[in-house]
Amino acid sequence: MNDTARESVSAPAVIECHKITRSYNEGPGRLTIFSDISLRVAAGETVAIVGSSGAGKTTLLNLLGGLDKPTSGEISICGEAIHRLSEAARARFRNRQLGFVYQFHHLLPEFTARENVMMPMVLGGASTRSAGRRADAMLAEVGLEARLAHKPGELSGGERQRVAIARALVNEPQCVLMDEPTGNLDENTGEGVRRLIERLRDQLGIAFVVVTHDMGMARSLGRVLRLEQGQLVPEQP
Repeated sequence: MNDTARESVSAPAVIECHKITRSYNEGPGRLTIFSDISLRVAAGETVAIVGSSGAGKTTLLNLLGGLDKPTSGEISICGEAIHRLSEAARARFRNRQLGFVYQFHHLLPEFTARENVMMPMVLGGASTRSAGRRADAMLAEVGLEARLAHKPGELSGGERQRVAIARALVNEPQCVLMDEPTGNLDENTGEGVRRLIERLRDQLGIAFVVVTHDMGMARSLGRVLRLEQGQLVPEQP
């Protein structure tokens, strides 16, 4: 066992899944996306999830983020059985403990970068003043201190993705879930996002779970798991 593996085992768990299954009714039958998946993600760890299109990677990410519920099994995020919370309680929990970054950044086009990053704090009840200060700090953290007043349409693809990362981090979450964060970017810009993830993980101790088709990025980030035929298994080097 190498040093990274030892640290992951000894560090407290941010995510713990035990034998989760997700199935859907499809016509007269039942479609099982995956079954009996178990997963542990430690604080400050980066886990990349890879697999073919349609394997269920985004479905798994939605379960981890409390956007969906498992058909069976247990999911604990930061010690909370998130799938057992009410819809309103899950929304509050997500806002406090989790950050989300998607392939398409989902920034609000009518708001500035600063206002987009402030949004999770404002929705959580923070004052505009404190949310603004925190947004300024996070945008500086991702190298966008000179772009606070720019709207998404005035930013490059890489800059928009960095705004989305700053927004995901503004509430100081324990874990950030990323769905193809570099899938819409060119190689150089994607490499910049990868380096940013590593730096933020190391400096802030945040866990990252990254769904990606980019095997180079996946292997460089840390532990790689493959979701195929309904099972989640370690990817071979």
